Amino acid sequence: MNTLLNFIKKYFYWLLFIILEVISMIILFRGYNYQGSVWFTSANSVAGTVNSWYADAIAYINLKNINKSLTRENIYLQKQVADLRQALDKQTTQPSANERVVRDSLKDFSLIPANIVSNSLYKDNNYIIIDKGESDGISTDMGVVGGGGIVGIVFLTGPHYSLIMPTININSNISCRIRHSNYFGYLQWTGGGINTAYLNDIPHYAHVKVGDYVETSGYSSVFPPGIFVGRVTMIHNAPDGLSLQLKVNLGTDFSRLTDVCVISCKNRPEIDMISSQFKHFGIQEQQ
Repeated sequence: MNTLLNFIKKYFYWLLFIILEVISMIILFRGYNYQGSVWFTSANSVAGTVNSWYADAIAYINLKNINKSLTRENIYLQKQVADLRQALDKQTTQPSANERVVRDSLKDFSLIPANIVSNSLYKDNNYIIIDKGESDGISTDMGVVGGGGIVGIVFLTGPHYSLIMPTININSNISCRIRHSNYFGYLQWTGGGINTAYLNDIPHYAHVKVGDYVETSGYSSVFPPGIFVGRVTMIHNAPDGLSLQLKVNLGTDFSRLTDVCVISCKNRPEIDMISSQFKHFGIQEQQ
């Protein structure tokens, strides 16, 4: 009690000043409509600003989970759109028996979400490391995709982590096709900028134009058909002069990539077994 009295005696004038200020504010804002409306408006403005900051903070915290969800949904939508395009194409052109086998076998796949824990962007042999491995069902030669399109192929696996060879690696070689056509080639990166690669082995008679979409061909057990790769930005002759070389603006922005999905093909063992038979003829499967 003595302590409280000493405190009041010590700061009596300050306490009196604060009390008088509060009383005067109450009289001012309650007794005069204009001042009251100014106070009410200012208070609402401050409260609104604080609420907006709070909402932005919550949205930012939830943004990572939202991005993961959007990545998976975008990949599934790409696959559904590709299936619809194929169904429409079948109305006018009947695919061969081999094409039907490949397409049907690659329809059954699942996605394993993963986060990127390390990557490189400006080397010839760029790499990506993800936080999923053999214990999560990942094995080598599985395809990896992101919200913008294909990312690369699983190269090495550990119990809990995997190393990805991205499309921006000079050793990457992925089978791709021009959308709405049967012309396909192999996507390769030659170094330099991380936004472009080249689609090689396109025949001269192919009807290709700038702006055409490039997507996975589905001619392997790595990627299902129809996954977006990029868009053609330039067409010129290949160095050997025997085919066209297409410059492709990649759909995946590797500088902002944070999460991916690994494609697990349910029928892959059977497809690999059939593909292995080609080795007797000296033919190697392309990704």
